[in-house]
Amino acid sequence: MAKLPDIVLDVVIEASPEKIWPYVATADGLGAWFMGSTLRPIEDEPFFLHAGPYGDSPCRVIAVEPPTRFAFDWDAHWSVEFILEPLDGRTTRVTLRHAGWDDDHVSPTGQSHAVIRQIMEGGWRRKLTEDLPRAVLGPSTT
Repeated sequence: MAKLPDIVLDVVIEASPEKIWPYVATADGLGAWFMGSTLRPIEDEPFFLHAGPYGDSPCRVIAVEPPTRFAFDWDAHWSVEFILEPLDGRTTRVTLRHAGWDDDHVSPTGQSHAVIRQIMEGGWRRKLTEDLPRAVLGPSTT
């Protein structure tokens, strides 16, 4: 088994965990910055991420700990976790961990995990550092 490192990224947002929580743990919130879904934040609840031209990806909620931790399994091999850590009463560190990368596996699109991981790391970086803060704070945020 050729395990690849997890994607781990974080961003500090000038908002409380309570304000950020709906953006990582609800269908409407995820749809505002990541992708549409049928998510209901209930542990062990199945849902789908609507991945555009790649179709619907099956997922399952694995942790709901408002307002600090939300996690789900994605497709057959991956898991995604958001940790919201209050810093000083007015800012929150949001950490994303996308785990389950193994170069012996092929993604549903037919590409190796190594290829998909590289693409997704760049996508997550933009989504987490640009799109999530913009969704939480409004369009004037860059």
